Amino acid sequence: MESFRRDILSELENWRISPVRKPLVLRGARQVGKTTVVKMFARQFDQFIYLNLERSEEARLFVELKDFSRLVEGIFFVKSMKRSGGSTLIFIDEIQQVPEAVNTLRYFYEDAPDLYVIAAGSLLETLLDEKVTVPVGRVEYRVIRPVSFREFLEALGEQQALQQLNKIPTDEFAYIKLWNLFHRYAIIGGMPEVVSHYIRFNDLTLLKPIYESLLVSYINDVEKYARNATLTQVIRHTIKASFAEAGKRIVFQHFGNSNYGSREEGEALRTLEKAMLVHLVYPTVHPQLPILPDYKKSPRLHIIDTGLMNHFVGLQRDMITTRNLQEVYQGRMIEHLVGQELLANHFNVLFNLSFWVRQKKDASAEVDYVIDVEGNLIPIEVKSGAVGKLRSLHLYMERAPHAFAVRLYGGDLTMDRVHTPSGKPFYLLSLPYFLASQTENYVRWMMNN
Repeated sequence: MESFRRDILSELENWRISPVRKPLVLRGARQVGKTTVVKMFARQFDQFIYLNLERSEEARLFVELKDFSRLVEGIFFVKSMKRSGGSTLIFIDEIQQVPEAVNTLRYFYEDAPDLYVIAAGSLLETLLDEKVTVPVGRVEYRVIRPVSFREFLEALGEQQALQQLNKIPTDEFAYIKLWNLFHRYAIIGGMPEVVSHYIRFNDLTLLKPIYESLLVSYINDVEKYARNATLTQVIRHTIKASFAEAGKRIVFQHFGNSNYGSREEGEALRTLEKAMLVHLVYPTVHPQLPILPDYKKSPRLHIIDTGLMNHFVGLQRDMITTRNLQEVYQGRMIEHLVGQELLANHFNVLFNLSFWVRQKKDASAEVDYVIDVEGNLIPIEVKSGAVGKLRSLHLYMERAPHAFAVRLYGGDLTMDRVHTPSGKPFYLLSLPYFLASQTENYVRWMMNN
């Protein structure tokens, strides 16, 4: 399991050695491996104290010991450890169960800077009492997402393939192997338990119970997210419907062919977004920074993991036999997976995807993603076809204050100098899908070349 999560472990190490370290709150949906990652990270400390606040005896410490110094003393006493025992990592898991525990994070920062403190919990914003707030300026945040393609290669032990993925540019002789490995990753997705099970048994047919158990665990969590029984039913429907709607621009009214109105579905989708089970990706209408999402326009729906979508929509069987991932699900699957890979490189909890639209009567245009690279808002199209047929990309570049664009597709790496219909020249970097996670690095490479 350790080889799965080297990227986030590196991020945690940066936090550990920071001279301005604050207590760290780890965000992420259930089942993405937050607890496992922290336990692996703990190996470099002299002492590790694990507190799960779903256990009443450990939750009681934060409820009954109001004085902070006594709380710290009580934690070490209960775990039979000494405060002077060397470097100590304290992990407060399921912190949302005890709102009082959230308030103590500020005191760890102010009064116990020698202790390394990490907290994790689901849907903190919704579950905490209105009178209890996360200490502003006293904590840091990181997000853990599903396993990326790079982590997938590590998990498989494909070190040479990983080296080629990280090499810019990748050697052409590595393409066939990377394509095959990426195809496998595209089918099963990045949920840690699914990846672990696949590596152990190397059998896609054995993964069905894992996908089903993940869905059941998310649905069973609904009661904790919902403020009343009606919203519980709406969220249950919304979770199931999200798999079929993923990768599409959606409207809240009657989402998933339901009878629910926009208010109910809007609250349900935003609740699931706080739980990090879905992302509502809103468009921008400008080709330059800052990215200003237009919340008046319909968002595109992304779910936590493409593998879950593939399973519940029934795509995996077709994906095994196809050679062109662009043909799967009218291109929605690979576009969704590219978004997942773009997210995987960012541990900032506020980072989100964005895309560009131009909506005029009888002349709409849409670019799949836009990303900030060196202060430039770079457009990314996810599609095959001739360079000259990327109409929306050309319309974007007509308005862009720079000359760089990216296309992810089922071909080889190329860099072309092309022109918009009005004659504006720009550079188009075409990357194979398996390099999606390296897009930002390749854009810098393009700029330098």
